[in-house]
Amino acid sequence: MDLANLSAFIAIAETGSFSGAAERLFLTQPAISKRIAGLEQQLDVRLFDRLGREVTLTEAGRALLPRAYQILNVLDDTRRALTNLTGAVSGRLTLATSHHIGLHRLPPLLRVFTRQYPAVALDIQFMDSEQAYDEILHGRAEIAVITLAPEPHHLVKAVPVWDDALDFVAAPEHPLANNQSVSLADIARHPAVFPGGNTFTHHIVQRLFESQGLTPNIAMSTNYLETIKMMVSIGLAWSVLPRTMLDEQVAPIALPGIQLSRQLGYILHTERTLSNAARAFMALLDSHSGPT
Repeated sequence: MDLANLSAFIAIAETGSFSGAAERLFLTQPAISKRIAGLEQQLDVRLFDRLGREVTLTEAGRALLPRAYQILNVLDDTRRALTNLTGAVSGRLTLATSHHIGLHRLPPLLRVFTRQYPAVALDIQFMDSEQAYDEILHGRAEIAVITLAPEPHHLVKAVPVWDDALDFVAAPEHPLANNQSVSLADIARHPAVFPGGNTFTHHIVQRLFESQGLTPNIAMSTNYLETIKMMVSIGLAWSVLPRTMLDEQVAPIALPGIQLSRQLGYILHTERTLSNAARAFMALLDSHSGPT
């Protein structure tokens, strides 16, 4: 089975179009079509239904997709295992990370890593932490540095690096920020801007309110913490932000007896052979683990 054809098949399945696959693989659309035609001819099945501009997997295509991932992952795993025998820390390291961690945690570590291992080509991909889990499970990233899930997938190894303290915050002039005897019930009555409902941080905060039988008044939501901070700073709502993001634009809300935090760290696939570059980066992360 031709590996180039399989790569084209996966790219179409993930992007939902032949043109998107061509752009991802730096090929022309006719070249992508030729690869799929060859794969369909070899397997004697139709892999995609083409209805106008819509491209969807057929039943055969859906059956092939997990096996295609497995085939390419085994090949990549074999290449890494053989390369590792030389002991060299080189090659490409595909690293997935969230925007927040990429901005606030990784820069000093990446500076050290690139100086120590100049032969490593870093491919850093920014995405939501939740999406990074899929990147790891499907073998598209070797390691991801993200907000850790409360319950990780059974094929994912999660290693905590930072204990990220979270604070309730509001604009300095907001009544919640100027009240020294605020309760969680008081906060729940005011409009909030929350991290998106699919995020791990959202679930952490939501569980706190549920534990006290409360429902927060969520007026808006977004996955981007910098956007949340802006909305809070102009007085639109209160929210919860990492303590590392606090400055004169937002003020912490005093909540006696309540401490909230999330775990930041890295994840990897338990059945994947790691490159020497990934192992070196993990060692660097481990050396910096601890509270913030």
